[in-house]
Amino acid sequence: MTDRSLVVRTAQGAVRGSQSYDHAVFLGVPYAAPPVGAGRFAAPRPHDPWEGILNATEWGPTAPQAPRRLGALEMTAYFGSGWVRGPDYLTVNVWTPGATRPGAPVMVFVHGGAFVAGSNRSPLYDGSRFARDGVVLVTVNYRLGVPGFLDLPGAPRNRGLLDVLQALRWVRENIAAFGGDPGNVTLFGQSAGATLTGAVLADPAAKGLLGRAIVQSGNGRGAFTPEQAARVTAGAASELGVAPRAEAFARITDERLLEIVPGLSAIDLRTTTAGDPLIGLGPFSVVLERQPADAVADGQGASVDLLIGTNAEEGNLYLAPFGTLATTTTADVEATAALFRPDPARYAASLRRSRPGATAGELRSALMSEALFVAGSRDLADAHAAHPGSRTFRYEFAWRSPALGGELGAAHAVEVPFVFDVTDQPGLLGPDALLGAGTPPAELAARTHAAWIAFATTGDPGWAPYQPGKGPLMRIAERWETVPARRPGPGPSAG
Repeated sequence: MTDRSLVVRTAQGAVRGSQSYDHAVFLGVPYAAPPVGAGRFAAPRPHDPWEGILNATEWGPTAPQAPRRLGALEMTAYFGSGWVRGPDYLTVNVWTPGATRPGAPVMVFVHGGAFVAGSNRSPLYDGSRFARDGVVLVTVNYRLGVPGFLDLPGAPRNRGLLDVLQALRWVRENIAAFGGDPGNVTLFGQSAGATLTGAVLADPAAKGLLGRAIVQSGNGRGAFTPEQAARVTAGAASELGVAPRAEAFARITDERLLEIVPGLSAIDLRTTTAGDPLIGLGPFSVVLERQPADAVADGQGASVDLLIGTNAEEGNLYLAPFGTLATTTTADVEATAALFRPDPARYAASLRRSRPGATAGELRSALMSEALFVAGSRDLADAHAAHPGSRTFRYEFAWRSPALGGELGAAHAVEVPFVFDVTDQPGLLGPDALLGAGTPPAELAARTHAAWIAFATTGDPGWAPYQPGKGPLMRIAERWETVPARRPGPGPSAG
């Protein structure tokens, strides 16, 4: 960055950003009022106007969250610096090719973190390469954990999702001032952010707010049912010793709300009609009467172009950093299957037959991949592609990270540095970092990044549209190749 700065006027007031030789950046720009006190459990509302010029040259605060680690894997670049305190954390960061260059495509990114962690100031989400390549890139903070996703009587449901919708409204109203085209907006997200993106796609309230969506390792069947959410709410209320209502929770400090989250993960969410979409890995998701894939099957979001995919070894992220990829037993495989399948022993046997020679750890990873991401992404893609005139594209990211002695592989989150073209970031490199030791292939980063930009610009990432149950999928690695899709069921290829 140079010392030069520039001022852009938004509907709420003027903001001053910083400018380098090829892009400008505006950090911590509020898109909604601070969620404080009882407002933590209210729907977002527009930020009050301010006088003068708001300084947007420094990172803003983040949503309340506890420190998060993944065993031996260094993930600071992904999760960021944790809770940076301050009330005005419903903000966006905006990277732009320049306020005087109008009509650029706009991409709005929703971070992951299991609905309890992460922020738009994580180093991984540096949007400078997008701006360098002609895109206005917006990264969004939203409410997490109890304030964001606990289903509370007396409070609107899915407040974190409502935050994302409010951010999109802010983009529609203000992005032209930053050089972006409000008529060409692509919402994209990864992990929890991808599940939120799928929920936005399926929400009638999103009509007119986006023209394209990218779902990176999300789950079109990842929503909790109201019955499941009620179990989490009852557990939280019991732990706090208060009534399960918004007015009671509004009197609890953020610190105390964070303290109870780990215990909520032990709640059994399986019901007579639904398995646990997070297979015991977390107590929060969006809460919906109908899964996003079903709403999309009925026509919601059919006019929004969709790019959707998963990684080839998603489940490795939840095993390799903890040493359990090597120590998993057959009993562990069946126990994991029981969290989301009514026939765990039969399913595990089918999995073994489809992957001869696979270790129990590899089978468990494949099972977790299917349960957490692949099946729900496949269903969402099929639902979307079934509508005449819709444009749907699928991918599988298969480059294997050499981290953790080669065990990490094409795990969950490995594609994100390639999408942002930031594989040279020091925090991503090393034997225990996301991309491992050595030099990741720069050409793969450039090509992946370019495909995302091409989709956001034209609706075409560079390969043929997906047809339900047939394909093609683009398998993304150092060599790119189109492969057919296979139908549901365990197997070694893309789902």
